[in-house]
Amino acid sequence: MPTLGADMSVGTLMTWLKQPGETVARGDIIAVVHTDKADVEVEVFTNGVLERVLVEPGAEVPVGTVLAVIREDGAPAAPPSAAPAPAAPAAPAPAEAGAHIAISPSARHLAEELGVDPALIEGSGPGGRIQRKDVEAAAAAGEAAAAPPPAPPPAPPTGLAVEDRNAAMRRAIAAAMSRSKREIPHFYLGQTIHMSNAIAWLAQENLRRPVPERLLHGVLLLKAIALALREVPELNAVWQGEELVLREDINVGVAIALRGGGLVAPAIHRTDQLSMDELMHAFRDLVSRARSWSLRSSEMTDPTITVTSLGERGVETVFGVIFPPQVAIVGFGTLVERPWISEGQVLICPVVNASLSADHRVTDGHRASAFLAAIDRLLQEPDEL
Repeated sequence: MPTLGADMSVGTLMTWLKQPGETVARGDIIAVVHTDKADVEVEVFTNGVLERVLVEPGAEVPVGTVLAVIREDGAPAAPPSAAPAPAAPAAPAPAEAGAHIAISPSARHLAEELGVDPALIEGSGPGGRIQRKDVEAAAAAGEAAAAPPPAPPPAPPTGLAVEDRNAAMRRAIAAAMSRSKREIPHFYLGQTIHMSNAIAWLAQENLRRPVPERLLHGVLLLKAIALALREVPELNAVWQGEELVLREDINVGVAIALRGGGLVAPAIHRTDQLSMDELMHAFRDLVSRARSWSLRSSEMTDPTITVTSLGERGVETVFGVIFPPQVAIVGFGTLVERPWISEGQVLICPVVNASLSADHRVTDGHRASAFLAAIDRLLQEPDEL
């Protein structure tokens, strides 16, 4: 059972997407786990054969419990073991989770674009998993249109069902944030960033793009954070017990508000290496899957820093609380027009307030201010991002 956040102690296995005897490869989705925050797709991190499962769907088990045994390529078969853990008695599945559809993230995104209902598609991948080619074939053949109209969706859960889910998420967030403020000596810095160059570049770039492929200014902020971490790498780190571990990969976590309340902060992997198009696609896909309770385990475990923004709410400045075991969180407010003095002239320019909440055990004001200055400098040359 993977650790999907500092606030997670147990998880419920919802379903297996692979069966004993099947071949698995690194990156394959093998199971779906339910937590207080999301239903998460559990990935495989090795190549081999799924030899046996040790936990049956419905069982709630602590973090770190072995769920299955994978025999790596070339390894001998493992000896027989005890029977799988029984399903948890009378533990109803969350009302919002519903039946899980085995579909790759890119196929889900394509299905949304083409207006194809994944429930009407027969997947050709391992275990019936729906792939992009299945979505394309369904759209081309008009299968979705020819199929009988689907039953009306069930009414959204109300009363205790919603209260229980929201209450569980609030308890999880409360535990993580209480731990953060109790254990991490926060300090805070803020800087106002001139955005005229970035907004002008974005406007010109979007004129050349069809509407679905246009960029949001938020991806410029994400890329600037990722590149600035190369210059101040001590902020791209996590605590493992009492040891600080600097991460090589820069995986920026994005705080995403969920419908009905609560939030998650999954990672965009290797953010600094993505092009603007790749970053925009990854961002849209992550938000869509977070709000449909369909995240991958590595997206929940791998963030090395988090960015939060309340700009869409009109908030000009936000100082975040660090997500353990990370050591920093960056906040952005809304874009606003303000007087700006340049070369002795007063101009009206778009600006954004950037903030940094950092762990004083790891860094200090000098290095933290260098990080914010690097973000500012990078945003002045948007064509280099």
